[in-house]
Amino acid sequence: CALSKVYTFGPTFRAEDSHTPRHLAEFWMVEPEAAWMDLRDDMELAESFVRYVISDVVAALPEDMAFFHAACAKGLPGFTKCDLLGRLKEITDQGFARVTYTDAITLLRNASRKFAARPSWGDDLGTEHERYLTEEVFRGPVIVYDYPKDIKSFYMRMNDDNKTVAAMDVLVPRCGEIIGGSQREDRLDRLRGRMAELGMDAAVLDWYVDLRRFGGAPHAGFGLGFERLVLLATGLDNIRDAIPFPRYP
Repeated sequence: CALSKVYTFGPTFRAEDSHTPRHLAEFWMVEPEAAWMDLRDDMELAESFVRYVISDVVAALPEDMAFFHAACAKGLPGFTKCDLLGRLKEITDQGFARVTYTDAITLLRNASRKFAARPSWGDDLGTEHERYLTEEVFRGPVIVYDYPKDIKSFYMRMNDDNKTVAAMDVLVPRCGEIIGGSQREDRLDRLRGRMAELGMDAAVLDWYVDLRRFGGAPHAGFGLGFERLVLLATGLDNIRDAIPFPRYP
């Protein structure tokens, strides 16, 4: 918080045994964090970031984007058959929809189509749910926010209902979640209470608690999966093609 605005860009590792076209065991992540931001500011930053990057890539690399557009238009192997440049223009030109997690679950439960996993309040959203929201309901990017506390991390700020936290995910067509972020819990008593509720060893994270114990500021941030952004911008089918040396389970 003393630096006000910071970011990192580096490798991230995940232990889940996920064999999908959207998951890697090692990927790169852009992670900005800023003081004095709340969840609304966090969502605004995430949206403007994605729209700026896509717009700049299309403008700065016309030959490359023409190649990817043609590959998608022809449905070449390894590419999603679509109007790539038209899809990207929609992302840069229109605002991202916003919906609470609770309302998203209601939309999914009232859907006319059947899902392999019927969602209930308290469940995490699966790929089929993310795609339905972005491709059939909102027909574009959507930010889902105010998630149940039990499926999110301890450091996310508790909402007044004591059931949800100030967390958000940015979902885009075809790729699903591209950004995950939250407002952080800056209230020392609430942070300690949440850690105790989860049975966490406070001594191990004493250094983290000290950031609040000796003063701090409200702040928020997010992580953007770089390879998923590449998928979005290029129309590639598989995330393993979006990184030079893919690592996966």
